[in-house]
Amino acid sequence: MNDLISLPPSLGTLLLLATPLLPVFTAALFIVPKWRSAALILAPFAGLPGLLMALLVIPGTTLDLPSVLLGTRLGIEATGQVFLLFTALLWLLAGFFSLSYMANYDNQPGFTAFYLLAMSGNFGLILAQELVSFYFFFALMSFASYGLVIHNRDAFSIYASKVYLVLVIVGELMVFTAFIMMSTQANTIYMAELSGWPINSLVVGLLLVGFGIKAGALPLHFWLPLAHPAAPVPASAVLSGAMIKAGLIGWLRFLPFGSLALPEWGVLVIGAGLAAAFYAALVGVSQSNPKTVLAYSSISQMGLITIGVGIGLIEPSLWSTVLPAILLYALHHGLAKGTLFLGVGILSAVPNQRAKFWSLIAMMLPALALAGAPLTSGALAKTALKAPIPSLPVPWPAWLDALLPLAAVGTTLLMARFIYLMRLEVPKKKSLPVNMWLSWVMLLFSVAFIAWTTPAAADFARYSMDLYTIWLALWPLGLGLLMAVMVGYLSIRRERLPYTPIPPGDLLVLLEWMVKQIQLPRVNIAVPKLDQLLVLLGFSDHSLRFSRILVKIERHLTNFTVIGVLVLFAALVLFFVSLTAQ
Repeated sequence: MNDLISLPPSLGTLLLLATPLLPVFTAALFIVPKWRSAALILAPFAGLPGLLMALLVIPGTTLDLPSVLLGTRLGIEATGQVFLLFTALLWLLAGFFSLSYMANYDNQPGFTAFYLLAMSGNFGLILAQELVSFYFFFALMSFASYGLVIHNRDAFSIYASKVYLVLVIVGELMVFTAFIMMSTQANTIYMAELSGWPINSLVVGLLLVGFGIKAGALPLHFWLPLAHPAAPVPASAVLSGAMIKAGLIGWLRFLPFGSLALPEWGVLVIGAGLAAAFYAALVGVSQSNPKTVLAYSSISQMGLITIGVGIGLIEPSLWSTVLPAILLYALHHGLAKGTLFLGVGILSAVPNQRAKFWSLIAMMLPALALAGAPLTSGALAKTALKAPIPSLPVPWPAWLDALLPLAAVGTTLLMARFIYLMRLEVPKKKSLPVNMWLSWVMLLFSVAFIAWTTPAAADFARYSMDLYTIWLALWPLGLGLLMAVMVGYLSIRRERLPYTPIPPGDLLVLLEWMVKQIQLPRVNIAVPKLDQLLVLLGFSDHSLRFSRILVKIERHLTNFTVIGVLVLFAALVLFFVSLTAQ
């Protein structure tokens, strides 16, 4: 990506600083009311240093800031360059899109400030080369995103943001504990020096679950179909296209790929990835909100990427083939999913039926790419992901060769459902702002071309255009479209389908039902029965006191401050456990 032109080292280090800091400085302008109008105009440009960094700075460039935190080191390497490319492009174009789109919302300055802070965190964790700054930027992105999810302040947004915040805190605690254990064992915070150190199972589990929450891994995925529909369209685009990849970056940075075989963990990860790919498709096709359908599609697609992570854990010798495939898939999915989310905003603002028709036609490109249609970035990414499968131990080659095409059928059904729901949008009979449609068109071109220009594409492009490979991509697409047409035909005839819609959040609904069962009177009779037992034993005063204590405990546990203190206490316990585990 930087073979044609590169910047001198001094400008490269300047961009290293500007990439995470410019969004923060721009967000700070919103503190002064008189500066907010200018800050709104400048805000989209805050992503420009990150894009220039990805395109022009030579991998291997680093910058040490020993007086910041515990010794901050920022840098760019080949993996980070790919992530920064699609991440910065998506933040930049979604930022320009939001200038007009968010003008119809209340508190646009507040949204933009949180948007910039989340952008800074996303860029910073990609560039971080040690544990402390990575954790700082990871937390900044996660908690700033809360402001994006809750922005509308309606009942659903508040509910979705609470679920998101709880899972963020759980994930942060797990990652923090893993980092403490890693740094104390290796006696360093720098990633380059951590490479090669032995890693115990507890750390692997904490990293997989902690980062898996952010990546939407099953069964920790249920915040995604709540947060994405709750957030405004530009926020949903970067949440799904860029920010959930932070979990993937965490796995790639800190798990011992290429040096240590962890076959038990690899089997578990592949199983979770396959389950996510199929389960999310099954639940997603029943949704009636197009953004919820896209959220479940993200869970399904991240499940496919997770399979690649599992392959790397099972067979370290394949990592040189697996890593380029994962990077290519992440880039493809980030751009395609961001384009589809912004397309929701476009379809909700088109002026007439003609514009709606052509917008739907354009939407077919990223939709077909996600389904893996031949000659799209999706076909390229899926070809790359399948390349190491024949080298896996049995029975994985047979199983994955049989299941991955069926997962593509599920993706096709999801995209057909999404297009059908978008077809129902009613034109607004107002002119579409230039910055909105221009940002979207630029993303469409990015979906069509950027994946093919990456170094990884050179290794897999020829195979993706082989006639047999094209056939392997065509039949799942055709089967999925046929199933979608059949379902559509039955729905037109108003015949009842044997399928019950599943509420967004799926597993969370089950958890909430279980909690309600605990609160039912027939369950709570345990306290009066215990009182009666104590009375029979002659402890009547104690029985009344016991009941009052339980009521007070229940009342205090509903207080957010009390819960916060308990979470802090849990963090301290995990911290001391991590120290004694060494």
